[in-house]
Amino acid sequence: MGQTEKVSNKKLLGIAGTAWMFDAMDVGILSFVIAAVALDWGLTPEQSGWIGSMNSIGMAVGAFGFGILADRIGRKNVFMITLVLFSVASGLSAFTTGLGAFLVLRFLVGAGLGGELPVASTLVSESVEAHERGKMVVLLESFWAAGWLVAALIAYFIIPDYGWRIALILTALPAFYAIYLRRNLPDSPVYVKAGEPKQSIGEKIKLVWSKQYAKRTTMLWIVWFTVVFSYYGMFLWLPSVMMMKGFDMIQSFGYVLLMTLAQLPGYFTAAWLIERAGRKFVLSAYLIGTALSALAFGMAVSGPMLLTFGALLSFFNLGAWGALYAYSPEQYPTAIRATGSGMAASIGRIGGIFGPLLVGSLVAKGVGFPIIFGIFCGSILIGVAAVILLGTETKQTQLEM
Repeated sequence: MGQTEKVSNKKLLGIAGTAWMFDAMDVGILSFVIAAVALDWGLTPEQSGWIGSMNSIGMAVGAFGFGILADRIGRKNVFMITLVLFSVASGLSAFTTGLGAFLVLRFLVGAGLGGELPVASTLVSESVEAHERGKMVVLLESFWAAGWLVAALIAYFIIPDYGWRIALILTALPAFYAIYLRRNLPDSPVYVKAGEPKQSIGEKIKLVWSKQYAKRTTMLWIVWFTVVFSYYGMFLWLPSVMMMKGFDMIQSFGYVLLMTLAQLPGYFTAAWLIERAGRKFVLSAYLIGTALSALAFGMAVSGPMLLTFGALLSFFNLGAWGALYAYSPEQYPTAIRATGSGMAASIGRIGGIFGPLLVGSLVAKGVGFPIIFGIFCGSILIGVAAVILLGTETKQTQLEM
């Protein structure tokens, strides 16, 4: 590969990754905002759970709708639309005075975010050569860790002294910079080469479930559901779980900040392994690591144990996310690639609705964290079984046209 293409790949990764980082900041800050808003507005655990779940409802709608739209009007156009939607709604949510309006705006934020992520991974996947495709998509996903890290820093230094509203405003502002960056972003060369889409929306959805792709679709839907269900159930509640285990808000935010640092080596090791060991191995191995870490975290009681197993949870879970985003677009041809990836992500977001609600409901009933995190462990292992039994290896294969 020539130097020009390498620079082009770096530019693409930088532009898409910066936007991905801003998205992660918003999701990351939400976990801290939930803890702060619960104190400020006197919310019950069930009400707090609804904040995270409403975000996921929006993401489910956005992933489905914008995924289909990206196969109709192009990856770049949908990339821009979703950014504007999520950034404006995120900024407005800082000015709400009650739970109702806050939930409506979190739905809109989720719709933009849910639409952007599968479209971004599809765009990068279609713009990079086969031997680097998996690594590039995992590196794109690594910007998520950077966004969570910035969110954790904002939460630690801003929320205790200045309040959650200022934190939300800060996370919304950088997103507008991505609009400038994306003005120079080319659309996917694979999509442009394929030309005007011929299938209707209904035909695309039917094709995703046609005999040729039904096994792949089944596998993706199971994995996405189990991974997102457990991720949002665990990670949106991390600061709150720490507070319930006896730490104050500043201590809890500090611990979660340290746990977040472990996401970066999780991504980088997955990026290194994915073109060597393959998608199936990396996804399965990192999900098994996630399941075992979740079980251990749920049973941990001391600060050092919580930090250790929380860091391992971050390491394995986010490495698995990188592999999943690399694996998903590779299952379908160009005409339905964003549709198929978006539909799988949408099913996953339904899991993300139930995860935070389940934790809130079980906590309110006095159920212990070993049982709660044991449920997430079991969920992830179902996803592992789906990958091993139904998945096909796509390492360094050409994308289907």
